[in-house]
Amino acid sequence: MIRNRGTKDRLKIVRQLDAFPKIPEKYKTSSKIGGTLSVLSRALIIFLLYKEVIYYLDSDLVFKFKPDTDMDSKLKIHIDVTVATPCRSIGADILDSTNQNVFSFGVLEEDDTWWDLCPEQKAYFEYVQHLNDYLREEYHSLTHVIFKEIVFKGDHNVVYSLPQRSNKPNRPHDACRIHGTLTLNKVAGNFHITGGKSLHFPQGHVHISALFDETTHNFTHRINRFSFGDATAGIVHPLEGDEKILGESSMMAQYFIEVVPTDIETFMSRIKTFQYSVKENIRPIDHDKGSHGVPGLYFKYDVSALKVIVEQNRENIVQFLVRLCSITAGIIVICGIINTILQEIRDILLKWISPETYTKLEESQKAKRFNAPGVDTVKVVTKHEPIKTSNLLFSNAHLNADDVQYNFTVKQ
Repeated sequence: MIRNRGTKDRLKIVRQLDAFPKIPEKYKTSSKIGGTLSVLSRALIIFLLYKEVIYYLDSDLVFKFKPDTDMDSKLKIHIDVTVATPCRSIGADILDSTNQNVFSFGVLEEDDTWWDLCPEQKAYFEYVQHLNDYLREEYHSLTHVIFKEIVFKGDHNVVYSLPQRSNKPNRPHDACRIHGTLTLNKVAGNFHITGGKSLHFPQGHVHISALFDETTHNFTHRINRFSFGDATAGIVHPLEGDEKILGESSMMAQYFIEVVPTDIETFMSRIKTFQYSVKENIRPIDHDKGSHGVPGLYFKYDVSALKVIVEQNRENIVQFLVRLCSITAGIIVICGIINTILQEIRDILLKWISPETYTKLEESQKAKRFNAPGVDTVKVVTKHEPIKTSNLLFSNAHLNADDVQYNFTVKQ
């Protein structure tokens, strides 16, 4: 509100103050082409501004490496492996580099089952297998897309597991499902499944083979789940959906796993998870040929000394506003140029095709200019005698442009 501290003349000056002066109406010419371009340009401006705002909000991701100094934290491992051997003939254990029996942090369950999947389980496993195969091949080109799903989606703790069996075959169990979650020390360790049950000692454990059990140890296996840390949607776990058919009974399958801590830092939260890479080696055990070892599955994991930090990166707000202004001004200028070009083309075509129409159009535009504010009276006369003097009486005049003279006075 402006307080009255001066004369009326001063208040009049304040009221007439305009920081953005407009072009007087008498210098403007309206046309259908200009109106159409105005509507189209404004629609285009709104669309591009909307896209720029969406692009600004959809920030980019920056990947950094940093030494992992958080050695006191624990490491969760989620396991769900099915082996084509009954549970009575095999045993599962984990040992870390501290020689501790990590089953003190949790217990893996062993359930007798059948190797063949029911239709629902088969459909689910084939889907996971196909998806992981694709992600492993295209991971480098889909990295930003995958991590943006983690950043912008809220269902970080969604876990999909193998469906329950809908039908039970009428035959003895021929497989063992080993599953569960263990909380480990953040050091290197070895999870293995071998023949015979294990006996634990203060300095380790030993597997006692079933000497009187004639069941062969078939280590054909299917990995339904194998991941580290809290469940995070979007993280690719290379071993999940893997299936290995080992025809011979004395086979050793080794998986060498490198676990990489990963921190995803957003503007609103921070997510801690783990990724891992894996190398595998499968070989038969033949002592006569120098291939020694104990048949079984061995998952040897180690934690990387470096961790990956994924951060959101958003450009400066000033740059964003400058880009919005440049879009608006650029479209207006371009539309003005297009309007001028189209008007010139229209005038040229009218002069060539229909001169009479062009003459009438010129007269109409002149009449609009004379009707503009600031023009007081107009005298319309012919070359021979005056016709009429009035305030802007062109609407009813039908005269040839060559026979008309325009005399007008302007208000002071």
